[in-house]
Amino acid sequence: MILVDLETVTMSRPGRPLFSDLSLTVSTGDRIGIVGLNGCGKSTLLSVLIGEQEPESGAVRRGRSVRIAALAQRPELPAGTVLAAVEAAAEQPWEAAAVLDHLGMSPLLNADITRLSGGQAKRVALARALVAESDLLVLDEPTNHLDIDAIAWLEERLAAYRGGLVMVTHDRHVLDRVTTRVLEIDRGRGYTHEGGYASYLEGRAEREDRAASDEATRRNLARKELAWLQRGAPARTSKPKARIDAATALIETRAEPAARTGIPDLWFGTPRLGDRVVELEGVAFGHDPDAPLFTGVDLALDPRERLGLVGPNGVGKSTLLDLIAGRLQPQAGTVEHGSTVRIGYYDQVGVTLDPSMRVRDAVTGGHRIPDWQDAALLESFWFDGDAQWAPIELLSGGERRRLQLLLVLAAKPNVLLLDEPTNDLDVDTLRVLEEFLDDWPGALIVVSHDRAFLERTVADVMVIDGVARPGRRPGGYAKWEDERRANRVRGRATSAPARRSSPTPTPSSTRKSKPTNAPRSASTLRHLIKEADKLVLRLTKKRDALEAEMAERATSASHTELAELGARFAAVTGELASAEESWLALADEAERGGSGQ
Repeated sequence: MILVDLETVTMSRPGRPLFSDLSLTVSTGDRIGIVGLNGCGKSTLLSVLIGEQEPESGAVRRGRSVRIAALAQRPELPAGTVLAAVEAAAEQPWEAAAVLDHLGMSPLLNADITRLSGGQAKRVALARALVAESDLLVLDEPTNHLDIDAIAWLEERLAAYRGGLVMVTHDRHVLDRVTTRVLEIDRGRGYTHEGGYASYLEGRAEREDRAASDEATRRNLARKELAWLQRGAPARTSKPKARIDAATALIETRAEPAARTGIPDLWFGTPRLGDRVVELEGVAFGHDPDAPLFTGVDLALDPRERLGLVGPNGVGKSTLLDLIAGRLQPQAGTVEHGSTVRIGYYDQVGVTLDPSMRVRDAVTGGHRIPDWQDAALLESFWFDGDAQWAPIELLSGGERRRLQLLLVLAAKPNVLLLDEPTNDLDVDTLRVLEEFLDDWPGALIVVSHDRAFLERTVADVMVIDGVARPGRRPGGYAKWEDERRANRVRGRATSAPARRSSPTPTPSSTRKSKPTNAPRSASTLRHLIKEADKLVLRLTKKRDALEAEMAERATSASHTELAELGARFAAVTGELASAEESWLALADEAERGGSGQ
């Protein structure tokens, strides 16, 4: 079923076109991710899609009685409490509290909407969109302000959604695991890529390679044409003059460059760090003295530090950055900086920008002409040509965040603190930032819930979970996540079989039951492993059958049918992965000897 059909739609904003002749059809079962630089019109496209804005040209057709649920970039919420706001949007009111809990909002169920931070309000708006009965779900940066566990839950929720999904997101894991088609907006044009983030990157690279090849062919033909014309007889020189001029113009015309380029070595001139960077000893802090966020934090930064701070929302990660930066003073312990330290802090608010100031003046302070490094930095973050002269008030929210990041880097810090840098930045800016940090000679501390960004930028993580004393974990994000996954698997393996085999507890049976963590006999483990074997085999056959069906029907089935097959395949693959993890956990328990009986 076609939900929304956009045909040759054009949109612009004051002084700047966004996109033109863009077409997009969204059907039931579609999973579409929208990517592109900040300011290219992604959020505008979503507002056209749901009917908040009318296109300047082109047509928008919506299916009859199509129900749309949407998460806007800057959502508006009804007055009242958090729980009431979500219950009002839910078809099943009981679901409101459950979804809010998964999004980390349980402590604020009775909080007044007007007292929420921007990130908390965004989570409430996301919950409202998820619980609403809808045929089409349209989400603008849904992973912003979510912690890692909430993002993982959201992936599963979106994978199970039966309607059409259109989503703007910078989270590359979500793009790869949830979407089946990517719409790229690049310099006013739309390009569709079948598959997730990896397919999008491959398709874009092929397009740019093809453009470069076409350009080389065009220039060779132009040179041959010009050479042939210039060798013509003198009596004929006046006749082909127009053709000579045209060939010359072809040679002198520059091809449109690739959309994104790497960032040059802009760290030249960054002050060198000494052996002593920042040292924390026995640090404690809490807004409530009787309930500190953390205590006993010891941390010594290396001159080439690459450290990620991970943990749930609200446990004090940003507070620890503020202590390291000197914005806050510890309630216990000490924070000491080396004499050569120059801190750059990209926080969740960003430096204040004068709306009337032009972009290039924000970088230079308006008192000098940009030097080569200013110009290189501006161009590397896609403020080139007319964009450097644009007033800041005309920038999109994402472009402002990109400019704020640029200003932090332009100050040439040698200790860089990044607090949720992936919020509101497009995937290409993130890739440029990752490339910059790869060879940057200073120390780096990152607070982020973006798994791809953490995997690419940090070597160790410090876990702050509000329970244990914060401590460094060598091996980076991936190793920490592997440890967490193994712990969850062990927990499921020891508790889930007992719940499956036990009858519904009654007062008497509850008193007689064994603790859920009681060791299991060798015979019990053998039985459970045998059952797990059967489940893995059954799911493997089911997965292989679906894979074969998808290959057989690739050319004959409709897009909706293929999308449904893809969703079923993804669900079975997830079940198989979980079953394999449970089998491994049981096998590990059996190898350790069970209870020894």
